[in-house]
Amino acid sequence: MVKKSVVICICGMAGSGKSTLGKRLAKKYRLEYYSGADALKAFALEEGYKPLECGWWESKEGKRFLERRSKDSKFDEVVDKRFLQLARQGNVVLDSWTMPWLLDKGFKIWLEASLGRRAGRIARRDGISLHEASDALKGKEKRTKVIYKKLYGFNLGEDFEQFHLILDTNNLNREEVFYTVCIAIDNIVLKSSECSENPKRCRSEIFSF
Repeated sequence: MVKKSVVICICGMAGSGKSTLGKRLAKKYRLEYYSGADALKAFALEEGYKPLECGWWESKEGKRFLERRSKDSKFDEVVDKRFLQLARQGNVVLDSWTMPWLLDKGFKIWLEASLGRRAGRIARRDGISLHEASDALKGKEKRTKVIYKKLYGFNLGEDFEQFHLILDTNNLNREEVFYTVCIAIDNIVLKSSECSENPKRCRSEIFSF
C-alpha cells in the first residue's frame, strides 16, 4: 500500500484503454479500482435492462439506457456522489468521465486516441465491423457529451485544463502506456502534493522526463 492517500482519475473516450490501465495501476499500487461505466451499467441492470457479455454500451440495451439518462440525470448524480465519497476515503483509482471535473484533488490523466484506433479496439472486442464500431462510438459520445454539458457544464473530450497528464496513446502499446503513467505517478504523485493544486506545473514536469 502507498504511504500517502492517493486518488488517481483516468479519463478518455470509449476505447482509449481507461479500464485496462486503471486496473493495472490499482494492482501495482495496491489501490481500489472503480469504474463509472460499470457502476452505471449495474444501475441499469437493477432497472431491468438486459445484461450482455461484452459491448453492452454499444448494444441496443446500452443505447436505450443512454437515452433514458439523457432525460433523467438521477443515475449519473447517484454514481457521481458515490465516487466523490470514494475519493474522500482515498487510495483509489477512479475510471470516470466526470471525476476530473468534479474533484478538487487527485492526479488526473487523459488518454488520447483517435476514433479509428478506438473503433478498432471495440470492433475486435465485440466481434463487429469497424464501421459498426465507429458508428456506435460516435452516437454514444454525442449523447454522452450532451448529458455532461447539461448536468455539469463541461465539454467532454474538449476541456483539458484540469488534467495533469495528457497522453497520446495512438502509437503506444499497453505496456508503453502503463510504463509512462507509472513514471508520472512514481515521480510526481508519490513525491509531491502539488498536483492537486497546480496541474499546469505538473504537466510541465511530466513532459520533461
